[in-house]
Amino acid sequence: MEKLSLSVNQTLRLGKMIAGNLRGGEIILLSGSLGAGKTVLAKGIAQGLGINKNNVVSPTFVLLRVYPGKHLLQHFDFYRIKTPEEILALGLQEYLYSDAVTVIEWPERLKFILPKEFLKIKLFSKARNQRYFKFMAKGSRYRKLLEKIHEDIRD
Repeated sequence: MEKLSLSVNQTLRLGKMIAGNLRGGEIILLSGSLGAGKTVLAKGIAQGLGINKNNVVSPTFVLLRVYPGKHLLQHFDFYRIKTPEEILALGLQEYLYSDAVTVIEWPERLKFILPKEFLKIKLFSKARNQRYFKFMAKGSRYRKLLEKIHEDIRD
């Protein structure tokens, strides 16, 4: 599935639509270059979980921020991580298998400890505020989730 956003507000709305289909325990991977809109989409997901989007900031320097909402939101940013062994040494992989909604920016840093099932959203910058999203689901649970999100976007 693919989607084009023409503004920050549309990206936030997309995040809210995604959150509306979450039940807890989901892993959402956000991949893209610096400035592609990963944190903006994470803010929209947070907002859809009843979390004030203004409280959501990129966890680049702390690796993880946790926000209480309809479901607990764990927001990771692995930009500064160089090897998966660093993640293992910190024990962060334990967070990946909880009842919280887990959003991970820079998931490619996980390599061999990447979860077996997830929803991945690849973000591309098209122009000033335009963002292109490519959705991929791995695992039956996430294929069903993606179908629901697709239905919401079409409506």
